[in-house]
Amino acid sequence: MKTLGIILIVAGIAMLLFRGINFTTEKKVVDLGPVEINKKEKKSVNWPLYAGAIVTIAGVAITIGASRK
Repeated sequence: MKTLGIILIVAGIAMLLFRGINFTTEKKVVDLGPVEINKKEKKSVNWPLYAGAIVTIAGVAITIGASRK
């Protein structure tokens, strides 16, 4: 359980520092034999600031709870 707590702490701090993830997907629009037309779409996943704080606090609570046993 202590390992899970440490992982949550690290993930929560990363969520506080990086407010979202941006990535690009490629979608095939037309495929006519040797001719292909692809479309690139930019997408992003954003999370609120309080989500990172909640994950960090949960990690600290799990770590403290595991060390008291």
